[in-house]
Amino acid sequence: MKHLAAPLLAAAAALFAQDVRVPIENGKVKVVKVTQAPHVKTSLHKHSMNRVMIYLQPGKQKFDYEGAKPVTVEWKAGQALWSPAAGMHIAEIVSGNPVTIVELELKNTGSKEKVKGAATDPLAIDPKHYRVEFENDQVRVIRVKIGPKESVPMHEHSLDRVVVYLTGQDFKITGADGKETMAKHAAGDVAFSGPGQHKEENLSGKPFEILVIELKG
Repeated sequence: MKHLAAPLLAAAAALFAQDVRVPIENGKVKVVKVTQAPHVKTSLHKHSMNRVMIYLQPGKQKFDYEGAKPVTVEWKAGQALWSPAAGMHIAEIVSGNPVTIVELELKNTGSKEKVKGAATDPLAIDPKHYRVEFENDQVRVIRVKIGPKESVPMHEHSLDRVVVYLTGQDFKITGADGKETMAKHAAGDVAFSGPGQHKEENLSGKPFEILVIELKG
């Protein structure tokens, strides 16, 4: 599993951010989208929930924890990291440019069982386009890459999920009932979806990439 080295935790809370939004909140998850300015320290704070952190641009952040040595974390654009609940700390973006972070606060404890490898699961149906980034008792994080004009066969999502769009989307989606819908999103969009079965076609001449965070709780 890719993770923040213990006791390294989440990116700074939205205390000194340029822009803070909550595009999704329900009984399972709170999604906070934060654009963090460089070289601005947060106040001393903590995080009470485990999180999935998704970084839309490359960057580097320094963490100063109470009673511990400072730690610096560096990430790539589009990277997802696991972040357990945090003790008191101050954080600062120490790279040169602002960074937008999508933070998923996980409200439920989840299940220690892995997602069943059913015949309709996208990982079983189409391993060319679907790859597990990491999995634990609360989430399964899947990276999806679909090339220009490519299609993926009928598959099933059995869990509620948050989708983070790393590129734009121009898709035709066909449900199990044969109904067709068009889906368009911009890079950086975030969406919440329930269980469902469908096939998809990338209508764009550009590659498509998302992160799907399945919620086990």
